[in-house]
Amino acid sequence: MHEFNAGVQLLAKSLAAVPNLETQVVLNGWPADESVFANADAVIFYMDGGRRHEVVQEAGRRLKVIDQWVQKGVGVGFMHFGVEVLADQAGGEFKRWIGGHYENMFSCNPFWEPMFVTLPDHPITRGVKPFQIKDEWYFNMRFIADITGNEAKQVDGIKFQPILVAVPSDEVRDGPYVHPKGPYAHIQASKGRAEAMMWVVDREDGGRGLGFTGGHFHDNWGNDDFRKVVLNGLLWVAQHEVPENGVESTVTQADLDANLDKKNRR
Repeated sequence: MHEFNAGVQLLAKSLAAVPNLETQVVLNGWPADESVFANADAVIFYMDGGRRHEVVQEAGRRLKVIDQWVQKGVGVGFMHFGVEVLADQAGGEFKRWIGGHYENMFSCNPFWEPMFVTLPDHPITRGVKPFQIKDEWYFNMRFIADITGNEAKQVDGIKFQPILVAVPSDEVRDGPYVHPKGPYAHIQASKGRAEAMMWVVDREDGGRGLGFTGGHFHDNWGNDDFRKVVLNGLLWVAQHEVPENGVESTVTQADLDANLDKKNRR
């Protein structure tokens, strides 16, 4: 769970065969040498979030750095815990950059197994088949202009497109959630509504943004469709052509077991 170091390395390896693509991996937080960001077409954050999110450190300096990228059309993406920020720390920036974010006690984070049956006609879904997989799929995100996020919208100069959408069962909405366990009345009040768990935006500055709420369980990267929709998304947010059948990659058990963080054993 939350094997972000292993996850980013596995994703980079899965992209290695894509022509004309260069990837660089930064582990364990914000890099000491920021030159790694020079000339990047996109930066993806798959990492811890919340109050101590890496992007809100240094009294907001990093937020300003990312804003400078965005103004130049650089793509940005945030995955799993990385989509969570405190609204008063970076909520406005996340809405501008990627169209929304996880907000504690407004959004929720149950473990459940959605079935992604209908996929939109979008480069990110190329070669992706309908799939079902258990994860800590966050939903009821705080989206721009308070849209529900389950359908495409043009709002505030941003073209918003949901990619992975499913309807949580009543039991899922009733909880428990991972934290706080809930249930939350406003989550229950939306029973029957579809929810977006992966979405993208085209921004006015010419750049792109991506949000993905899955990625809690590291072994899920072994699922071809789960992995492919994210790999396609990483290419798209960098404005790199997504192959006709999506990014082809193979992941072995050895790949999944590589680079795991050392755990304290009791």
